[in-house]
Amino acid sequence: MKKISLLLIVLLLFSACSEVPITGRKQMNLLPSSMMLSMSLTNYKEVLNESKVLPDQDSKTKTVRNVGNKISDGVSSFMKETGDKDRIKDFKWEYNVIDKDVINAWCMPGGKIAVYTGILPVTKNDGGLATVLAHEIAHAVAKHGNERMSQQLAVALGGISLEVAMKEKPDKTKNIFRSVYGVGSTLGTLAYSRKHEYEADKLGMVFMAKAGYDPNEAIEFWKRMKAQKNGASVPQFLSTHPTDENRIEAMKEYLPEARKYYSNN
Repeated sequence: MKKISLLLIVLLLFSACSEVPITGRKQMNLLPSSMMLSMSLTNYKEVLNESKVLPDQDSKTKTVRNVGNKISDGVSSFMKETGDKDRIKDFKWEYNVIDKDVINAWCMPGGKIAVYTGILPVTKNDGGLATVLAHEIAHAVAKHGNERMSQQLAVALGGISLEVAMKEKPDKTKNIFRSVYGVGSTLGTLAYSRKHEYEADKLGMVFMAKAGYDPNEAIEFWKRMKAQKNGASVPQFLSTHPTDENRIEAMKEYLPEARKYYSNN
């Protein structure tokens, strides 16, 4: 019986193992995609209902959706070309703008995206906005949330299954889910690990390039983010995130590769 159980565990882990696009990093996605999508739809609707969402005819909403739709097309094109289109088969893209002076944006599983008006002065132009959208979408495409949710469930709820957590501790599960995707926090605050951020930077640069935006805009955006902090930053060894300096340098190194996708458009 123990051998059979061990075999089932091995098979489960093997089936849950996949590779992150571009980086090729092996990852374990132990939470059912169907349940992650269900939580995404529920929380996305709740966040929108709790927030002041700009109307469809607002110029900011139109700009975000115009740039966002191009990024979505770029993502779909890239995933199709690389034979990995199943990774986004359940994505039903949706872009909304929340009127709140917070420097934040996020993308939940299934392509449910929100941009806060507070980040628009920092994005400055379509290229900067493309950077933010592509980066947040990259997290969702790479399924970083699944990895982080697994870790947080293990720490906060003793490793119980997502299904049990949703039934027995719905509020705590919802809070964990929202914290993983950075809902209500500053862009990138505590949502993902340093490893995930570097991956999302690379994927995001490729996605925006495929959408027709110069990936160098990503570097310029993060320079503006650095300036926005007025020189104040958390030391890297105290943070789960790359420092702005390290992030920018890594982007500069990856820029020639990302530009290959831009030149092909």
